[in-house]
Amino acid sequence: MYANNPYSNYKKNSIAAVTQEQLLLMLVDGAVKYTKIARLALIENNIPRAHKELVRVQDIFFELMVTMDKSAGTYMEDLYNIYEFIKNELALANVNKDVKKVEEVLPLIEEIRDMWYEVDKKVKGIS
Repeated sequence: MYANNPYSNYKKNSIAAVTQEQLLLMLVDGAVKYTKIARLALIENNIPRAHKELVRVQDIFFELMVTMDKSAGTYMEDLYNIYEFIKNELALANVNKDVKKVEEVLPLIEEIRDMWYEVDKKVKGIS
């Protein structure tokens, strides 16, 4: 009777209605969240879940990299290189099932999230 799932429609519409800035914040929030889930999955030896979450975070950083305007200056090139470093470290962590590597890169991911929230506040004029 119903061709579409109402929740699915709601989710599609809510994502389509966000600004680029909001989408960026959602992505970096997700990167932190899924990295923490992957860390816990590795600790619990839940390899399929760890793999899924690590790939998810790698995909987030890949998306951030391909949508970045590197011509905006050297700081954007530096940020691109940091994103690439994170993506590569997570790939190594996934291949080796290395929780220590995840724990090493998690603070960097959190710093990036915090940085983008600070940028968002400054753009909006919030102190």
